[in-house]
Amino acid sequence: MSGTSLTVVALSGGVDSAVAALLLRDAGHTVQCLHMSNWEDDGYCDNARDFHDARQVCRELGVPLHRVNFAREYREQVFADFLSEHRKGRTPNPDVLCNRQIKFGVMRRYAQRLGATQIATGHYARLTFVDGVPHLRKARDPGKDQSYFLHAVDARDLADIVFPLGDLLKSEVRDLARRAGLPVADKKDSTGICFIGERPFAEFLREYLPESPGVIRDDEGRERGRHRGLAYYTLGQRHGLHIGGAADGNAAPWYVAGKDADRNELVVVQGHDHHLLLSQYLTAADPLWVGAPPHEWQRGEPWQGHAKIRYRQADQACSVRRLAGGLLEVVFEQPQRTPTPGQFVVFYDGDRCLGGATIEHGGQHISELRAAG
Repeated sequence: MSGTSLTVVALSGGVDSAVAALLLRDAGHTVQCLHMSNWEDDGYCDNARDFHDARQVCRELGVPLHRVNFAREYREQVFADFLSEHRKGRTPNPDVLCNRQIKFGVMRRYAQRLGATQIATGHYARLTFVDGVPHLRKARDPGKDQSYFLHAVDARDLADIVFPLGDLLKSEVRDLARRAGLPVADKKDSTGICFIGERPFAEFLREYLPESPGVIRDDEGRERGRHRGLAYYTLGQRHGLHIGGAADGNAAPWYVAGKDADRNELVVVQGHDHHLLLSQYLTAADPLWVGAPPHEWQRGEPWQGHAKIRYRQADQACSVRRLAGGLLEVVFEQPQRTPTPGQFVVFYDGDRCLGGATIEHGGQHISELRAAG
């Protein structure tokens, strides 16, 4: 697409979005870039440096750069949910909601007001269209595929989206950046949640949620220590428990196996492969589909396919059926380690990402944890 058509590229200041802009410019698109800030710079989320790098990229490419601040929208539509989930003792994934609400919601509409007929990002994913309906597919690079984080984006919001990096390996992206002389060619990839930055997670969370100390008990009900508050821990967590070995001399590390909100108690077990950390099933709520749900849903039958419960996990064979109240029950062929409430189970048919749902319950119930002892 060229001529009077405008493609707006969401330019973060990193190498991926920079190469997305490079590829589109070289393909003859009329390109403008948009740098958005979603968090006020507090010394940890380095907005100033990212904007500086974005300007350098646009200067090198010879394309205009727009700057916009969506911090208010991010706090209202993403961060508020993040805190609410943590207050409930759950473990949210704000990147999924950010994609749905901000990047492909607020940002997309802003780009359209700039005159964009297409919006491009540096995500590693692919889109194909069947009868005009977008199908979200995995990227060619399995180590960088980001379809997991994009599963909740409404299909209507993908209709004018372009993912230029979907068929490239990360190594190829960096090579393209170096050959083009882009100043971010070797810039380190950002990791973790942007607004937390490099500081410890508990340190950040204390700024917003007060500590609520309680007892740590093992699966036999014995007290093992004290915790800061259930919001500060997630299922499967090992570090930060500050408890020693068992009285019988077992020196295996402890892991969080459950949270008892009624008693404000953390339940722990010893050993990475403890059976109480594994579950062959989970329930999930609020399914969101990229387009129509699987045909089996419409016939009221279980769906057989694959799913993953965390980013970069290999696809896991499973069966999914609908329960009352809009819930889904997912039964895996192989036990999964610590399905975590607040996280997402994402469904795949081959390389196509069908959508996903929020995990409500996975692993053992508190009553089962206590009975196990």
